[in-house]
Amino acid sequence: MAKIKGAVVVNTERCKGCNLCVVACPAEVLILNKEANSKGYNFSTMANPDDCVGCAACAYVCPDACITVYKVRV
Repeated sequence: MAKIKGAVVVNTERCKGCNLCVVACPAEVLILNKEANSKGYNFSTMANPDDCVGCAACAYVCPDACITVYKVRV
């Protein structure tokens, strides 16, 4: 049976660093980046990409819809 892995893509310029996606992630994949975007916000990024299962909890809670989750069969 094929294993499903997830990949999270964050639109870094739209992300305002609200941290909701980081808290919602059950696999603790996301963190706030130490670098800031052009608006001065620390944006979300994948810290542990191998742990992502593609549940899309982060995308559901994002108030600005700047997260896209892809599922890849491995």
